[in-house]
Amino acid sequence: MEKHSTKEDWIAIITGTFIVAQGVFFLQSAGLLTGGTTGLALLATHFVPLSFGTLYFLVNSPFYIMAWKRFGRAFAINSAVAGALVSVLVDHADMVIHLDLINEVYCAVVGGLLMGIGMLILFRHRSSLGGFNVLCLYFQDKFGISVGKTQMVLDCSILIASCFFVTPMTIALSVLGAVILNVVLAMNHKPTRYTVTYS
Repeated sequence: MEKHSTKEDWIAIITGTFIVAQGVFFLQSAGLLTGGTTGLALLATHFVPLSFGTLYFLVNSPFYIMAWKRFGRAFAINSAVAGALVSVLVDHADMVIHLDLINEVYCAVVGGLLMGIGMLILFRHRSSLGGFNVLCLYFQDKFGISVGKTQMVLDCSILIASCFFVTPMTIALSVLGAVILNVVLAMNHKPTRYTVTYS
């Protein structure tokens, strides 16, 4: 399969991170969570006096090292840049947009869709958001297991652990968003349909 050019990769990274950031913004505005390191960072904002962006980048940092060792320098750098962009965009989203009317169900659906689409763009352009994305791509690369399937298992585990800290309704809506996110990935990023060279 013909590789994307470097120019296409960077345009896609900017596009993908922007879309992901909008998805996180919807979830954050409704007080919802999600799986993976994004969910951990959102949950941690309730207990630690740091912004989502700061927590998100700190939690992801060890996975960028793993990405470097497993998928190569280019993939790791792309992922670190993508993670940093999402952190900055989410932390400053309130400078350009404010939701006066918030419907939690809508935010869960749209948040999940946007995050899934954004992550899909990143995956197809030799990048990720770090965190569990790296583990999921590793499992796909090593064992041929769809990214969406492993991501869903990890995401649901994070959300179940969150039951001790948030209301059942918040968990239910967060699960809805996480399932939608992972269905988007599972349907559109199958290893037998699309092959990406990371290095």
